[in-house]
Amino acid sequence: MPIVVNLDVMLAKRKVRSRDLAEQVGITEQNISLLKSGKVKGVRFDTLEKICAVLDCQPGDILEYRPTEEEKG
Repeated sequence: MPIVVNLDVMLAKRKVRSRDLAEQVGITEQNISLLKSGKVKGVRFDTLEKICAVLDCQPGDILEYRPTEEEKG
């Protein structure tokens, strides 16, 4: 999939544990884990907003578009 989730990178940069993020955002640690692994089909904007507020970042710091070879050419 050309959308890559860099949440684990932002957590490391901000020295925040998944458990703490989940608690502050109000979602389960399992959902944070699924989001980090990219195994979700979508994320609610209000959840993304809370994650960005806690990590002091922009949505583009968490989500990245990387086109496949087929899409490039």
